[in-house]
Amino acid sequence: MKFINYLESITGVGIYPLSSLFIFFLFFAIVTTWVIKADKKYIESMREIPFPDHENE
Repeated sequence: MKFINYLESITGVGIYPLSSLFIFFLFFAIVTTWVIKADKKYIESMREIPFPDHENE
């Protein structure tokens, strides 16, 4: 028996791809909103974490 046959036997299986798409879209919408509204000084300080005070110059 092929895998597709197992999926077809599950009642209401069509809701899973739709809910996955909704969760995917919602997550990236929230992340995009956060990136746009984030404090630029905070982002700059996070960018400097690997090399504080430019030690490798």
